[in-house]
Amino acid sequence: MFLFLLNLQFGLAQEEEKKEDMEPPHPAEIDSLAQNLEGSGITIEEVTYEKKAINPLAPSKAAFYSAVLPGLGQIYNKRYWKAPIVWGALGTAIYTYSFNNTEYRSARNAFKRRLAGFTDDEFYDLNGDGEGPDVSDEALQDAQERTQRSRDLSLVITLVLYTLNIIDANVDAHLKQYNVDDNLVVDFKPYLDMNPFTQEPNFGMALVVKF
Repeated sequence: MFLFLLNLQFGLAQEEEKKEDMEPPHPAEIDSLAQNLEGSGITIEEVTYEKKAINPLAPSKAAFYSAVLPGLGQIYNKRYWKAPIVWGALGTAIYTYSFNNTEYRSARNAFKRRLAGFTDDEFYDLNGDGEGPDVSDEALQDAQERTQRSRDLSLVITLVLYTLNIIDANVDAHLKQYNVDDNLVVDFKPYLDMNPFTQEPNFGMALVVKF
């Protein structure tokens, strides 16, 4: 009976010790531990993460602004360095279209007057010697077709650049709100473990997901 009571008391004492070990440390104990670590040259830093506010209408606004005025969506996204690139690219494309369209109209009007029997077009007497034509009808027709192709190509390039300007503003607005926090990680890592029974190494891959 004495041995039974002794074993029972010993078992209760072990249960109380386990409960004490399982209880979370008191905040005062945590502060004491932090002070002891700071005295040893180790600093405990509390890291807090602030969630960014997401504006679901931002991509639509950026695309709308770029559609109304190219480059304005990039300014809305605070990508100021992109606006001059957009203006330069579209300005060059529009100038090329205007130049080719002017050349096309000149060649077309001169060719039409030649077919009507007139000799007073700007290409008939280029050198001013009173003799002509200095530019043949075939050359005028070829110039008309060449400048028309260049004009149409310039128009297509202008439209493509205008569309890319809108797409860039929309995608950039999406990416600005994309969460790239280091705490959000999905990664594959190799691991090496020893089998406790055979003492042989086990190789494998681990999927690490951090939130």
